Amino acid sequence: MIPPPFFPVSLNLVGRRCVVIGASDDREAIEKAAALRESAAVVEWITDVAAFNESDVASAYFVISTPQNAELSARLRALADEHRFLLCCIDQPNYGFVAMAAIAKAGPVRVAISTTGLAPRVGKKLKERLQEAMDATFARFVERLGEMKIKMKAEQPGHAHAQARRAAMIEAAEGFDAHITFEYPDWYDASRG
Repeated sequence: MIPPPFFPVSLNLVGRRCVVIGASDDREAIEKAAALRESAAVVEWITDVAAFNESDVASAYFVISTPQNAELSARLRALADEHRFLLCCIDQPNYGFVAMAAIAKAGPVRVAISTTGLAPRVGKKLKERLQEAMDATFARFVERLGEMKIKMKAEQPGHAHAQARRAAMIEAAEGFDAHITFEYPDWYDASRG
């Protein structure tokens, strides 16, 4: 039976204590620690899983564990229930509350892709292709729109001008479009679903 999809959400982690559990040479741990830092979280990284103890996570807001270790993941789940922190156990969704999405990014834009853990390779391909499409020109375009929005808000402040600002921003983005196509493996008969 296919599990229900997770609810997509973005977290504001500015100044929040987040813990990464995973070896210092673990690609997943390295990427997750970097992404948390990019989000302005206060990151602690536990690289020696054998030395892990409850106090390491008791006051955490969010914990990401990368080892594929059911015993550790079950222990973390019990601690998450007790101490009320968000938990992600990479590739072990039964233990955590949070699944990590594949993220394509350009400038301030973040596009999260989730397959609810069913097809991570498909999520990775989507991320790669979006990342290619969201090039430096795209990033500059979005940043320019952001600058226009900030300037407009300064020149026309308040609720009375909200509709006019919104209309102007819609007009500024007029003409932007994206084109996406998919290719499928030979074994998949698209007509049969």
